[in-house]
Amino acid sequence: MKLLGRLLSAFGLALIAAVLFGIVAWLIGDDRISGFDSDIISAVQGAEAPGLTSLAEGLTWFGRTLPVTVFSIAIMIALYFFLRHRWELLLFAVVMLGSTTLNKVLKAVFHRERPNIHRLAEEAGFSFPSGHAMAAFALYGILAYLLWRHVNSVVGRVLLVLVCAAMFLGIGWSRIYLGVHYPSDVLGGYLASGVWLLLSIAVYQRWTKRRRAAGRTTS
Repeated sequence: MKLLGRLLSAFGLALIAAVLFGIVAWLIGDDRISGFDSDIISAVQGAEAPGLTSLAEGLTWFGRTLPVTVFSIAIMIALYFFLRHRWELLLFAVVMLGSTTLNKVLKAVFHRERPNIHRLAEEAGFSFPSGHAMAAFALYGILAYLLWRHVNSVVGRVLLVLVCAAMFLGIGWSRIYLGVHYPSDVLGGYLASGVWLLLSIAVYQRWTKRRRAAGRTTS
């Protein structure tokens, strides 16, 4: 039970996500994931329709730098001025800036070219891991974490998780649908961002625990 508790902690989950990311990266490097990518691309793009294309374009727009930046600034303002959560504001900034930086580093390391199949949009730069997937997972993941304790009802918490999950999953789907990313790019983006998000939360939780303990000692 003690081992299970450690594995389910933020640090333990970050370790699991890091191992899974390593496996995905190895499979890509060894060209052992092309069948997985092809099957999912065929299924997703096989459902192409004007309405779905508009939805995919809208979702992918939400994952672009400008909307993510504006939304992040709005959240930071709310955390600082309305909720008075200055330390949570710092956590949010660390998660978002760290995820963006990590994506640039990983893309420079792996140099994976984008799919050259049926495209409904054009994107420059390398493919793995997906920057949209990383930004969406970081943004909606940290948002769910920060809002969780402010939502008291079970229904409210379920809705919070479902909405956040729907957003980052929808943005990931849109990248595959539009033909600008392999499914493994999106999966790798979720895992890489998950590692950073969970490590940041683990450090934040440990720091707040020590801060509270120090406060009780001095009082």
